[in-house]
Amino acid sequence: MQFTSALAIYFLFWVLTGLAMLPFGFEPVPRDDPDYVPGQAESAPRHFRPRRVILRTTIVATALFALFFLNYEMGWIGIEDVDISRLVTPPE
Repeated sequence: MQFTSALAIYFLFWVLTGLAMLPFGFEPVPRDDPDYVPGQAESAPRHFRPRRVILRTTIVATALFALFFLNYEMGWIGIEDVDISRLVTPPE
């Protein structure tokens, strides 16, 4: 695998992992809280910590990409291991 291909695939892992990490570890502001701003969405986080989200995203994306790359190099699971015919044709 070329370096640029690996970098592009890592970037895809990072972005998708980042989107998956956003809802974890956030606390919404209740309406009776003094920090509540009238008109703000109820799902808005009390304290958004982008550094923490970026750190979590980087750790998880790196682990997932390492598994992907090891599978690519070692050939643990290939296209021949996936039986698509069962998904396409209905059972008799």
